[in-house]
Amino acid sequence: MKLIKISTDLELSVHEFPEGSYAEQNKFLCGLIGNGCSTYEHVMARRLYTDFKVCDHPTKIQGECVSMLVDEEGRLKLNTVNMVGSYLYMTDVHGNPIMGNILLVGEAWGDDGIDFCGIEDGELERLAAELNTLVLRAKKEGSLS
Repeated sequence: MKLIKISTDLELSVHEFPEGSYAEQNKFLCGLIGNGCSTYEHVMARRLYTDFKVCDHPTKIQGECVSMLVDEEGRLKLNTVNMVGSYLYMTDVHGNPIMGNILLVGEAWGDDGIDFCGIEDGELERLAAELNTLVLRAKKEGSLS
């Protein structure tokens, strides 16, 4: 299963969700977010659910629910605003921007609670296509407001 990364320079890429222990997965995800990320924050970005119609609650089906991961300390660092992440997070409503690269990952109920995982394949293809349209609009218009 895969995840989606959207960088601050509006590049959308798809990556394999990492295998291994939680520590190994966390290290990989922080590295993919980049810019010295050592801890990521789990964000339920409202427009993922209202505009893109993805499931907003974890189920037993891996990757059916999708959420966003961001650098926990992104606002304290000299990062740039992530236009797509900020749009999904509704920054235009509350004024708190998403800084740095974002990851969109799946969630599922596991034996010990909620686990991050890759996004279900069909959902990944649909979501990546719709997000790519949003990325192209942001590149063309210079904003998503």
